[in-house]
Amino acid sequence: MSGKLILVSHHLCPYVQRAAISLREKAVPFERLTIDLANKPSWFKAISPLGKVPLLRVQQNGEETVIFESAVILEFLEETQAHPLHPADPLARARHRAWIEFGSAILNAISRFYSAPTGGAFLAESNALAAMFDRVEVELAQDAGRHGPWFAGERFSLVDAVYGPIFRYFDVFDEIGDFGILNGKPLVQAWRKALRERRSVMDAVTPDYPRRLHAFLQAKGSHLSTIIQRNAPATALPQARSA
Repeated sequence: MSGKLILVSHHLCPYVQRAAISLREKAVPFERLTIDLANKPSWFKAISPLGKVPLLRVQQNGEETVIFESAVILEFLEETQAHPLHPADPLARARHRAWIEFGSAILNAISRFYSAPTGGAFLAESNALAAMFDRVEVELAQDAGRHGPWFAGERFSLVDAVYGPIFRYFDVFDEIGDFGILNGKPLVQAWRKALRERRSVMDAVTPDYPRRLHAFLQAKGSHLSTIIQRNAPATALPQARSA
């Protein structure tokens, strides 16, 4: 498919990162336009029905079509661009889509974790997150044909594009404290390491992402914010990674 693609983004949004990873894995040229969701420009409000990112602005033949919702954007790219990231087999593809949905549920749980207002709620959310990753560990272990670093083994897939941004949160969480959420999960940890080193995953954020996320968490007014404040200045801000 020819035409110009513009990915409307926010610095911290993991759903934006999914789309950016997919575009890079498919070697599709695109422009990235980052906005401030706390001060949404009027043009964005006019074209975003839900007021959220990502948006994919598709400019073709003098016209523009705006696609919203990350899952829809990912499927659109699968249908229109080369180098598919979904498996060809319908049953395998359905399994992958299901684990993408599980990834979205994990992101919701991560939000509850860093937003928990009290120590008790924080511990409960930490345990809930650990249980979700226990389930991921079981799934990875059950795939007897999996030989390789990715969810499906040797082939990078959309599931990997979804979990790369998930694990990126833990790079910053680990700078704050040892919460043990991923402990005792060797397959999950190996997957996390491989994704952290994948060029498309690294390039899905700017080098100052760790600092931006740390500042966001510190200002949240949550129990995690209290931990950050209590540890300062012993806990320095995470260093930006080179792209």
